[in-house]
Amino acid sequence: MADLALIYGLRLLPVEELDAVEDAVVKLKNGKTARVAMHLIHGDQSSIQKQLAQSIEAFFDFYPEI
Repeated sequence: MADLALIYGLRLLPVEELDAVEDAVVKLKNGKTARVAMHLIHGDQSSIQKQLAQSIEAFFDFYPEI
C-alpha cells in the first residue's frame, strides 16, 4: 500500500452567507498542480455529521486499491 496524504478542509459558515464554493489547488513538488473538489453539506449539526461520514466512506469506495 502506498504512503498517502489525505487533503481536506472544514469550515462552518451560515448558509445564507455563501456565494460560491470553488476547487482548492494543491501544488506538487514536480511543479504540477492538482485540484481538490470542495463539497458543500448543509443542515443541522447531526445532519452534517451523518452526511460527512457517508461521504468519507464513499470516497474510499471509489479507490478500493488504497
